[in-house]
Amino acid sequence: MRVALWPEDSYGGHRREVDRFFEGTLRMPLEVLLAVDDSGTPVGFVELSIRSYAEDCETDRVAYLEGWYVDPPMRRRGVGRALVSAAEEWAVARGCTEFGSDALLDNETSAAAHMAVGFAETVQLRCFKKMLRPRLLSNGAPQ
Repeated sequence: MRVALWPEDSYGGHRREVDRFFEGTLRMPLEVLLAVDDSGTPVGFVELSIRSYAEDCETDRVAYLEGWYVDPPMRRRGVGRALVSAAEEWAVARGCTEFGSDALLDNETSAAAHMAVGFAETVQLRCFKKMLRPRLLSNGAPQ
């Protein structure tokens, strides 16, 4: 399911992150909640964290929906809503009063799903990064 949600990452990369989560060596997510069908097969998940900052939030302890996925045949059946509800309970139990999330600007399906479970859209933004090279001293050593 992680590959379906984040296809830009390899299966092996996802596998390593899952292994590190269960080993307790991965800092984020803090928690993963699974939805299972009547036979016990996973059909959805949420990955959760607590951030010190989230766009348009006022507190410095914001529960954050890092990932949210429901298998396509199980969508529009309350699975996503149940996952978010369980995530909210997790957040409240940890003292959070705000719950943040994000979606890509062009992902209208995700935006609609967020709004359907009570999120309000606050800001739209584009993020940028630039790789920096360390400056070298005259002897070729990094500064």
